Amino acid sequence: MRVYIPATVPMLRELVTNRELHPIGGTAFAVTPALREAYASGDDEELAEVAMGEAARASLRLLAAERDGAEDDADADAAPADTGRPVYRRAVIAADVAGAKLRPDLDDAVVKLAGPISYDQIGCVHVDLADAEPQVTKAVDVVDAADLGDTDAEFVLGDAEDHQLAWYAAQELPFLLELL
Repeated sequence: MRVYIPATVPMLRELVTNRELHPIGGTAFAVTPALREAYASGDDEELAEVAMGEAARASLRLLAAERDGAEDDADADAAPADTGRPVYRRAVIAADVAGAKLRPDLDDAVVKLAGPISYDQIGCVHVDLADAEPQVTKAVDVVDAADLGDTDAEFVLGDAEDHQLAWYAAQELPFLLELL
């Protein structure tokens, strides 16, 4: 099954370094029967775009958690932490896995992975380009409010989601990370 795993740049670095990644909570997104049922029309490619979009939105939440964790670490240190600024780019890993369990109780496209993914399972990686960073930075702050129906937050989120994620082959990932 092709799954779309929400990620961040540090998670991509972990994947390259360790040759495997443990997705947060084992959560991924896929074209599931529930997702097919939720859409009156759409071919597999269109539904895959929906699942990838859900993973990209989940990436915003991961970015928020990383930012909040970095702020907590900086507050705890006596000296300022030299961790550099966060990389506000959404990332989605497309991988082929076996044993993913459907989780329609969480959302139509959600699946839980049986374990870590290896570098060899990756089909490609999707990452925001640099011009998306200002909108992604703003979206990180409002993603939860947008999901709760805040119309102003929905517009901010929409500005980030208007940016298409760039496609990279798995073998290009180390080179991409060097440039970030």
